[in-house]
Amino acid sequence: MSAVTTLTEDQLALAEVTLDFAQDHLAPHAVAWDRDKHFPVDVIRRAAALGLGGVYVREEQGGSGLTRADGVLVFETLATGCPSIAGYLSIHNMVAWMIDRYGDAAQRRRWLPGLCTADALGSYCLTEPGAGSDAGALRTRAERDGDHHVLTGVKQFISGAGAAGVYIVMARTGEAGPRGISAFVVERDDPGVSFGANEQKMGWNAQPTRQVVLDGVRLPADRRLGAEGEGFRIAMNGLNGGRLGIAACSLGGAQSALDRSLSHLADRAAFGARLLDAQALQFRLADMATELAAARALLRTAAEALDAGDPKAAELCAMAKRFATDTGFTVANEALQLHGGYGYLSEYGIEKIVRDLRVHQILEGTNEIMRVIVARGLTEALR
Repeated sequence: MSAVTTLTEDQLALAEVTLDFAQDHLAPHAVAWDRDKHFPVDVIRRAAALGLGGVYVREEQGGSGLTRADGVLVFETLATGCPSIAGYLSIHNMVAWMIDRYGDAAQRRRWLPGLCTADALGSYCLTEPGAGSDAGALRTRAERDGDHHVLTGVKQFISGAGAAGVYIVMARTGEAGPRGISAFVVERDDPGVSFGANEQKMGWNAQPTRQVVLDGVRLPADRRLGAEGEGFRIAMNGLNGGRLGIAACSLGGAQSALDRSLSHLADRAAFGARLLDAQALQFRLADMATELAAARALLRTAAEALDAGDPKAAELCAMAKRFATDTGFTVANEALQLHGGYGYLSEYGIEKIVRDLRVHQILEGTNEIMRVIVARGLTEALR
């Protein structure tokens, strides 16, 4: 990472500590967790003890107060151990940041301490069975009833659902389209909350993915996050950071796959020579490393833009998410090919990385939607 951009001493120390955690507590168990569909909440809480449960939350609220540029280092290094768990932690931290950024003092006191320690896990509820990429078309409703709102609807593909205790839910309180959406904090034990079956997935098996079913969930006024009608803006601002986190997880998983490929080719011989000494294979490795370095540089540029409040930050986050997740999957898939038949065996862990990274091109906004965001920014002045 330091070969691409200059990191501060604090950032290098942060990356080293996080990498040690990933290699000691994630990597040795990643294949088994995937096989057994085990969600290691105890390990997530160990990560939180290092400050990784509230990466972006202000220190006075119990968080680490880190920047987005720091965060991409955290999630890349975590993902070298397990992209699935790193990906969930990115989502958990998005939820914590949204409450810290948009919650009032009482809401921050209520939910942030538990989120920062991971005693309470967080989930983000935007997608619905009929509203994925077109998030502004969501149908979950929050009907006003005196001083309360009553939420009814279904959220789809919710990471951490069932295990998480805190859910940020986007629901319609007004007119059709984005301006009629508000954000609410729902707790797992609220009457009317239930969950679908754990989805059977291609990857990300080390974390649960379920529907969140809201059947007349009655919430007092202090459960709305931000102003009425502000939910879509809150959701999109949360996703800017979430996209950086998922992009970083793609790079960490792919870097691990590249490192494993180097070791594998050094240990294997064919036609009387090490595979690593074959120039054709060296060129493929060189391309993989180059593409990862380019994606990492773009990701860091986007993170610094978001930290600085750059008006182009949303477009840069979309660029970085699209490029890093496409690159990460391509590099991991190439690493599988370089392993030959061994890459196809579960015990080597390469095929798990490929499966985990594939969904990164879909979640937090599909890469087709990332292109829409970038194209809209390019053509806005000509409308």
